[in-house]
Parts: sequence; C-alpha cells; structure tokens
Amino acid sequence: MNEEALTQHEDIAAPPVMGDESETPVAEESAVVEEAVTGPRLVVKRAGAETDIVFAFTAPALIGRFDVSVGPIDIDMTGLEEGVYVSRKHAKITEVDGVYTITDLGSSNGTFVAKDGDFQRVEEAVIESGTEIALGNARFVFHL
Repeated sequence: MNEEALTQHEDIAAPPVMGDESETPVAEESAVVEEAVTGPRLVVKRAGAETDIVFAFTAPALIGRFDVSVGPIDIDMTGLEEGVYVSRKHAKITEVDGVYTITDLGSSNGTFVAKDGDFQRVEEAVIESGTEIALGNARFVFHL
C-alpha cells in the first residue's frame, strides 16, 4: 500500500472490542427502543414474560403472514418462530372511538383472549392495554 492510501484510512476507528468502555450495552439500547415505541403495539410473550419483540401498528391492522396470494400484511408474523401457527390472514385489530377490537378472520388455529386467567377462543373481542392475546400458539400482550 502506498503512503497516500495509508493516510486516507488513518482516521477509521477500529470496531469496539468486548469489554471496551465505548461499547453501548445491549440493555441500554433495548430500553431506548422501548421508550420510543408508543401507540398500539403487540409485544411477543415467551415463557411467561414479555420480550423485546414489538409490533407497532396503526389500526385497522391485518395480522398474519405475508404470502403472494394474499398480499401485504400490516403485522407480519413470518419471521417469528411462533409464526407457523399464524394463518396468512389470521385476525384484524380495529379501533373506533378509542375502543380496540380484535376479530378472527377464519384462522385455522384460532384467536384467543385471556379472561380471568384463562384463554378463550373468540370471533371478536374488545381488547385493552395489557390484554393477553394468542394467535394459535403465538402469545402477545396488547399495549397502548
């Protein structure tokens, strides 16, 4: 390499090394992301706890898995490991005058809403912030 090429690259910083104080901890990054997410959203729940996987949306929102035959999906569960239990057009969340409703769209594995600690299969149900929802075996918590 010639001297000019070396001079051009002198100011490039090396990537952070594990334990390097300049590295931003992952927990802090997650906290920043969670604070930035506002409005209606579904948070994936695994092993009894909410995860950092958040699906923010604007109602009305179609929940499912993208497929060329059904077209775009607002909340796409394709990349989610539990997504195999979600139909291509599984459910729809709507909002009228601040009241949110989830409606099953004839899904194969059902739409469930937790009431009094038990999941009940529903065709349509009003949901509030903190409501637990299951689409087949995929669990979520609805937040506003």
